[in-house]
Amino acid sequence: MKINSVFVASILLGLFGLVGTSLVSLTESSTRAQIESNRQQALLKKLEKLIPADSIDNKLLAHVPVISAPEELGRPQSNLYFGTRNQELHAIVYEARVPNGYAGAIELLVAVKKDGSLGGVRVVSHKETPGLGDKIELKRSDWILDFNGKSLQNPPANRWKVKKDGGDFDQFTGATITPRSIVKTVKSVLLFHSEQSDALYADYLKSLQAGKSE
Repeated sequence: MKINSVFVASILLGLFGLVGTSLVSLTESSTRAQIESNRQQALLKKLEKLIPADSIDNKLLAHVPVISAPEELGRPQSNLYFGTRNQELHAIVYEARVPNGYAGAIELLVAVKKDGSLGGVRVVSHKETPGLGDKIELKRSDWILDFNGKSLQNPPANRWKVKKDGGDFDQFTGATITPRSIVKTVKSVLLFHSEQSDALYADYLKSLQAGKSE
């Protein structure tokens, strides 16, 4: 009788363990999916600040090619977000990295329209000093909005510097390194776009068509 009781207790304990493990796994899976969904929604909000939804007729996150990013984008790989209208390129949002911010790397989203003008720039992440370098965040100052509409012709390429270096862009009091580095990176993205946007869009259309045929 005692042996049977131990056997039954062992079976029950095993079942409780199995149920508990299954519940934990299910909860983790559900939570992971929710976290990813929240991340995608937050990303979409950032993207739509740069390419308004009513300016394009495709979904920015429906097809996101990944390229091996060259030096101009500062990353080993970069996601590209294409905005199209009437089956023509409207803009591309590039993931770019500023490698030499004052306190480390700064991650950016840089939107460039078909004509080479900037739809805008947003900081995704950084480690800059609160009260100084963090003014690159839109919630801290409107400095980042100064990129809106700029291009390699406006200002001229040789004026893509902070004012302290003889350029057209403001720096922060006591924090010149951060804006200087961002201006340099955004200019590099514009140069990359001017040279590669046609080829990138052609590749995007090919991969989009390939995805539909699978």
